[in-house]
Amino acid sequence: MNPTFINSDDICHDFSIAMSEMYQKEVPLYGDLIDLVSEVNTDVLNKQPDIRQQLDHTGEIDRLGMERHGAIRLGTAAELSMMRRLFAVMGMYPVGYYDLAPAGVPVHSTAFRAIDTQSLNKSPFRVFTSLLRLDLIDDEALKQEAIGALDKRTIFTDNVVNLIKRFEEQGGLTAEDAKQFIKEALETFRWHDKTPVSKALYQQLLSQHGLIADVVGFKGPHINHLTPRTLDIDAVQAGMRAKGIPPKAIIEGPPRRRCPILLRQTSFKALEEAVSFKNPNGGYETGHHTARFGEIEQRGVALTPKGRALYDQLLSQARHQLGVTPNADNASEYYQVLESAFAAFPDDYQTLHDEDLAYFYYQAVGSDADIVVADIEQTLDSLEVESINDSISKQVVTDLLEQGMIRLEPIVYEDFLPVSAAGIFQSNLHDDSTNDSANGNENGGKQSKGEVHTNKEAFEHALGAQVYDELELYQTLQAQSLKACLANLNSKALNGVI
Repeated sequence: MNPTFINSDDICHDFSIAMSEMYQKEVPLYGDLIDLVSEVNTDVLNKQPDIRQQLDHTGEIDRLGMERHGAIRLGTAAELSMMRRLFAVMGMYPVGYYDLAPAGVPVHSTAFRAIDTQSLNKSPFRVFTSLLRLDLIDDEALKQEAIGALDKRTIFTDNVVNLIKRFEEQGGLTAEDAKQFIKEALETFRWHDKTPVSKALYQQLLSQHGLIADVVGFKGPHINHLTPRTLDIDAVQAGMRAKGIPPKAIIEGPPRRRCPILLRQTSFKALEEAVSFKNPNGGYETGHHTARFGEIEQRGVALTPKGRALYDQLLSQARHQLGVTPNADNASEYYQVLESAFAAFPDDYQTLHDEDLAYFYYQAVGSDADIVVADIEQTLDSLEVESINDSISKQVVTDLLEQGMIRLEPIVYEDFLPVSAAGIFQSNLHDDSTNDSANGNENGGKQSKGEVHTNKEAFEHALGAQVYDELELYQTLQAQSLKACLANLNSKALNGVI
């Protein structure tokens, strides 16, 4: 890459700041939410030095205050394909496939984000990006009207498309081009209160699903929420009520734990905003739209396939025991049921590691304990990323952990949970519909493997690329950290440091 080009991580970092500033102007309540989260995080770091130390060890402490994720909803394959190219300029790639249709939300999605630890620590910004499933509109005439409305809109400026092409041709952007790219890209995500559709069409779309109206009824994919990261989501949930910020009734995801897993989410309720609908005479008539909100996330350790299977089982068990969709009336009961179910999920990092339930970084810690250099050399000689979990390396890891030569640090979960995403969407679209799959597991409800496979293929065809498997990414991070850790210890041993 040309040394005069700006690093994609830096473009992503600057873009996320610009996006946050724009959204705070459009939704001032989101600024209040950021202030509340900052207060809670400061309090946690001051009172729990072990959490501060953990974030120091994993490199996350510096990014805590800039942690954001956003969400957008697209209408066509062409929009999704160009969005993939736009995010690539910022070093963000499609990770994971999420089919929300089984939970009653007519979209399937991916998350654009960085895929290596260094980039994530520099810019952890992610955008959960959904593509509308027009095939799920059961009114054929309405479906054709929706397709017509989407075909007429252009959500990217000519300038940003030209800059994307320049990036692809040159392999990077100069500082001036990067600055212009951020300015032009923001226009795609900006709120527009004048709609290109009539009020009558909007109401028809709304009767099908609020999310369909939100996508088809507007000029572009306005950012519908941004999300700071908190270290104590329960404190933020209580703090919102105390500050007069209306929270959704249920915190989505696993229960409160000593060792957090995966992702917990809540939000303040979506705003009712004035909009102007186009009428046949060329003028506008007033109305309102409800979709945009502020979300909060608390992230825990990423789980292995075995850990995810246990999580899905326990979540399904809790929701089926409750028997109805969790809501304001049964929130306390649901939390009790959820905590009872998850008592079966180990709540200490060592057990999570030993039982292969979660992913961890391995880090060398200075120690005077005796190490057999030959054993480490032998392991390193035969070590490949794909084979680090064989019996020999597992025994080496076990011995080094017992000797205190290495430590475990959780690999933070950077992705999303379908049931949780559906719960957030439904809450903020005032849609209380649910079905058995919405109360089921996080892997797509009751769809057959064939259906999930077909939907994923259709999504990737629209995307113009395959999505990354998030579990493979976590496995690679863990494997790489072990290899580096053993090399570090080997180097110290050979140099007489230990």
